[in-house]
Amino acid sequence: MGGEEQRYIREAFEQNWIAPLGPNVTGFEEDLESFMGRDVHVAALSSGTAALHLALILLEVGPGDEVICQSLTFAASANPIVYLGATPVFVDSERESWNMCPEQLERAIKDRLAQGKQPKAIIAVHLYGMPYQVEPIHQIAREYGIPVIEDAAEALGSRYQDDACGTFGDMGILSFNGNKIITTSGGGALITPSRELKQHAIHLATQARDEAPHYQHSTIGYNYRMSNIVAGIGRGQMQVLDNYVEARRRNYAFYKEHLSHREDIEFLPEPPGSSSNRWLTTILTDSFDSREAIRLRLESLNIESRPLWKPMHLQPVFASSPQYVNGVSEDLFERGLCLPSGSALTETDLERIIQGIAT
Repeated sequence: MGGEEQRYIREAFEQNWIAPLGPNVTGFEEDLESFMGRDVHVAALSSGTAALHLALILLEVGPGDEVICQSLTFAASANPIVYLGATPVFVDSERESWNMCPEQLERAIKDRLAQGKQPKAIIAVHLYGMPYQVEPIHQIAREYGIPVIEDAAEALGSRYQDDACGTFGDMGILSFNGNKIITTSGGGALITPSRELKQHAIHLATQARDEAPHYQHSTIGYNYRMSNIVAGIGRGQMQVLDNYVEARRRNYAFYKEHLSHREDIEFLPEPPGSSSNRWLTTILTDSFDSREAIRLRLESLNIESRPLWKPMHLQPVFASSPQYVNGVSEDLFERGLCLPSGSALTETDLERIIQGIAT
């Protein structure tokens, strides 16, 4: 916590604004819109997953449709596709940013079209806060007339060509889960290009109640709105977001300085034009055995690390989904490790981690 969260929470109690609306909700949305720095409109929601779900609904994804999704990501990027009865089509990564490979994306689109299936959307992820290849991904999407949902759950504070991640797609999503660069304990946001889309999302997120003196519903709605209490935490967190991005980037620089001499460890550099929030510092080892040796050694010292996300096309629940793979994400999963990356890590903490890796 940054220190100001309690003030906003206290104000919510004093003003008796506890429900999923109120000054903090409006203020948090305005804070996010200002931070994004472009003409976008933000709806504060209960989770990033809820935001993805609503984005797909707004794009009219339904049963029998197909949605292209980055394979190397957390399951929440793909689950909302299945909520709607649609089929995820998984696309592998490229090595420059570890994100969706433009070549595999175009291959997937052409193959789906050859089978008479027009993808309804593309979910592209800024993995671990590293911007994906914005220009080629969006050029391909425009060429085939497919909207892009930008999964910036891990990328608040990351930028490409000085513009904020989350503002490039037809819609974008953010997450404020407990492990993100700022947190509201749970929560997320949908980024839209128009006020009308934002209001439609809020309508759906508040049980889709019609304008009437009684409770009337013409469409299915959801209980996805953020509460005024949770939004108060978010307003306090926004005041320290820049500091947290600086801290995460400082963590990465420390690790790189102290480990780059090792031939068995490599880091993910920023591609040209990209500035990552370095939400997590990740390394690639030279083998699965090396990765596990480091992970288990750190675990023996009560230091948590974890492998990279297991690709969605390898997950049992998605075993039957179409996949367009090139082996990159499987290799990254085999050799990759996420190091401790919290914004509150001290130099003493980091030195202890380095010592554990070097043991």
